[in-house]
Amino acid sequence: MGDGSGRQHNNNNFFLNSINFFNSSNNTNKKLDDEEAASTSDSPKPIPLLSSLANSVVCRCSKILLTPTAELKHRFDTELPDTVKKPSTYARNLLEFCSYQALPLLIGHPDYLSDKEFRRLTYDMMLAWESPGVESEPQDKETASFSNQEVEDEDGWSLFYSSSTSMAVQVDNKKTVGPEAFARIAPGCAVVADIITVDNLFDVLTNSSGHRLHFLIYDKYLRSLQKVIKAAKNALGPQSISNLRLAEGEIILDVDGTVPTQPVLQHIGISAWPGRLTLTNYALYFESLGVGNDKAVRYDLAMEMKQVIKPELTGPLGARLFDKAVMYKSTSIPEPVYLEFPEFKGNSRRDYWLDACLEILHAHKFIRKYNLKETQKYEALARAILGIFRYRAVREAFHIYSSHYKTLLCFNLAESLPGGDMILETLSSHLALLNASTGRHGSVGAANVKRQLTLPVSYLTLHRLEIISQKEADVDEEAVDPVGDVWVGETNPLEMAVKQSKRDTGRAEAAQATVNQVKVEGIDTNLAVMKELLFPLIESASRLQLLASWEDPSKSTVFLVLISYMIFRGWIRYILPSIFIILAVLMLWHRHVNKRRPLEAFKIIAPPNKNAVEQLLTLQEAITQVEALIQAGNIILLKIRALLFAVLPQATDRIALLFVFMAVLLAFVPLRYLALLVFVEGFTREMPLRKDSNDRWVRRVREWWVRIPAAPVQLIKPDDKKRK
Repeated sequence: MGDGSGRQHNNNNFFLNSINFFNSSNNTNKKLDDEEAASTSDSPKPIPLLSSLANSVVCRCSKILLTPTAELKHRFDTELPDTVKKPSTYARNLLEFCSYQALPLLIGHPDYLSDKEFRRLTYDMMLAWESPGVESEPQDKETASFSNQEVEDEDGWSLFYSSSTSMAVQVDNKKTVGPEAFARIAPGCAVVADIITVDNLFDVLTNSSGHRLHFLIYDKYLRSLQKVIKAAKNALGPQSISNLRLAEGEIILDVDGTVPTQPVLQHIGISAWPGRLTLTNYALYFESLGVGNDKAVRYDLAMEMKQVIKPELTGPLGARLFDKAVMYKSTSIPEPVYLEFPEFKGNSRRDYWLDACLEILHAHKFIRKYNLKETQKYEALARAILGIFRYRAVREAFHIYSSHYKTLLCFNLAESLPGGDMILETLSSHLALLNASTGRHGSVGAANVKRQLTLPVSYLTLHRLEIISQKEADVDEEAVDPVGDVWVGETNPLEMAVKQSKRDTGRAEAAQATVNQVKVEGIDTNLAVMKELLFPLIESASRLQLLASWEDPSKSTVFLVLISYMIFRGWIRYILPSIFIILAVLMLWHRHVNKRRPLEAFKIIAPPNKNAVEQLLTLQEAITQVEALIQAGNIILLKIRALLFAVLPQATDRIALLFVFMAVLLAFVPLRYLALLVFVEGFTREMPLRKDSNDRWVRRVREWWVRIPAAPVQLIKPDDKKRK
């Protein structure tokens, strides 16, 4: 590796070098040959602008790429635009460039996640990202000296380290990584993180470490991810316990119910039986156990059949007791199916399967909505598959369940975030640039991914991990994976859409927090709060009622004349716009006066405390009153039905003549006069001159209404035939 001929055989000997690189042990000689020792010009040389840790990372990238560090810097200076070469960000962007160049070669081996040296290098990339320049390097740390000789031990050389000093500045337990560094490096390896959910992944991994990522946590996450991928590959192999007949391109993502003590129960009607549940990238399969039926039932998640998947309560004989089930409903089955995941404590098992099924369902909805073609479709599904793998890895390694806005599944996140439709729209625009032909001629080109054609990163990642066969993926063996959705020194539009949605989410969560703070318990307390909030409207209605009662004739007369004149002149149509203008001015005035001052608490006199029994009695009384109102409304509707169908002919004739008279008035009398007539008639009912005659007229109308019979009603009980 020391002489210059190694570069000439890069294409032929790359995979051999990769094997030596990942195994980190071979049968090389204990001492370097004199010729290799003399050939010091090929050893990586430090770059003066970078810190010792950044130089360590760049030199290791140089050895992986078989390219001198000077040439890497030259390519950075010539291939990338000037916007990423500003002095303030030059060192960091140069580090990103070298890292993004080396990552595609690092992930070419299917077992790279199991190699600790890979995990250390990617973690060092994040550490170096936080302190890339010489000015950001701590002064109390030992400066790395990059010698031209490689360190050898009993097992041979390691491609990651160029000297013992550089090894010393690698990972130590006191160094941690922040969210920005993780978000810039981790999505460069598509299986490690997705740019849409990378912030949520970091929050999950650091929820107990002060929002800083330790290497031990990062290492444990990648090892768990490797186990998940290995289990997925075993599910596709001949040793798989499943007897499913999968379609071409269908991949098993997870299986549950294989342990006899933890089966999955399928409820249909009042019947239930145990079985094994399998999730693929197209459907759910349930295989019943011990009932003589070996054929699996398939619940499709890909076709448009109005599928509904949601959490549900279930229990024996159809009882709704345990919140541990997922309900699946579609037009292809006659009644809903409930899949129960029994466990002694909590419902995390159900929640995981609910999220995984929804992710596949939302991915196919996204494909249908934007009419994605073959390559774009496979890439979208690959994103969902990798997201489920990451979710499984975090769940199995740390036993953590993400919240509604912190999910690790990109399509579920887009469905739950405010403005998530903009994320999906940006993702569809990104997928529209995919071209299958680029997968055959990909190369480690410019790290800035601003180009007309891109590669299906997630899809190629599944191929590299041997989850998708070469025939299924239709990818050339010499194709090189790109670095995903990250750009050197720039922000991907997809990343910008996610950040904007996260900002909206922050405001929504802050508003929801205020809502949770003002919620009060008890019916009487809530009624007291509502009464105080509606006090201006209640007071205005009371004053109008006082004027309409004619207790003060002078005020009532002035109000009657004023409103009548406004109606006659046509000014009444300006009342509602005037109210809106007054409210707008009032709001702006409050904004100017109360700038940056917290809103004072709304003070309410709490009613006397009531115990639980009194609260139940109050609730029962309120329900009784609501029931009485509904009954009165039904009686009115039934009497109107009787009038329409002439059950009482004499009353029907009078109502018909009244309708004819009203139609004539509406046709020939101007609307302003009708409004004036209605207002004067309603406002002067309690006037001393009209009170007695109005009372007699109301009494006659009430007596006439009582004599109207109600239309008959017949209640028919439905036949409730449940499946046994």
